Amino acid sequence: MVETSRLAEKAASCQACDLYRDATQTVFGQGAAHARLLLVGEQPGDQEDKAGQPFVGPAGRVLDKALAEAGIDRDEVYVTNAVKHFKWTAKGKRRIHQRPSAREIAACKPWLEAELAAVDTAVIVALGATAGQALFGSKFRVGAARGQVLDLDGRAVVATIHPSAVLRARKPDDRDEQYAGLVADLRRAVQASEKD
Repeated sequence: MVETSRLAEKAASCQACDLYRDATQTVFGQGAAHARLLLVGEQPGDQEDKAGQPFVGPAGRVLDKALAEAGIDRDEVYVTNAVKHFKWTAKGKRRIHQRPSAREIAACKPWLEAELAAVDTAVIVALGATAGQALFGSKFRVGAARGQVLDLDGRAVVATIHPSAVLRARKPDDRDEQYAGLVADLRRAVQASEKD
């Protein structure tokens, strides 16, 4: 089993797609090698790109709060993204997130597969559609898969929304509903992990 720190070192020089040109750095996964859960998001955001760590920006704060509410210690999970470089477009001085293409997701798939092989966990959490598509293919739809425990080569996968969906909700009631659903899905992942 290859250590994730060695994988991160190798990924630092990745040029499998053009995203490396505008990104500050490769943002590889981090966390426990024997993780209670392995969480897969879409791609690093602006703050993650600058810090070189996954889920440290606004969506990461939502995720941390939801993990705590679901009774999960962030130190017991491994967090990563399907795509390892930040895809963005300039809007004034701000860098605005752009959804990665199927080609960019495919270019990063070997890194994600290596992480899945290196991290000892029984349950994967797909945070959003891009993560689900990276794991299951382009026909995956998070809305249809949510609430189910899916199988990926003998590992349970629980699909849920990306924490950024909570932030994008315009009305407070919608934010509360999205957040409650995220927490419920994380709890479902914990239950799936306890069955193994």
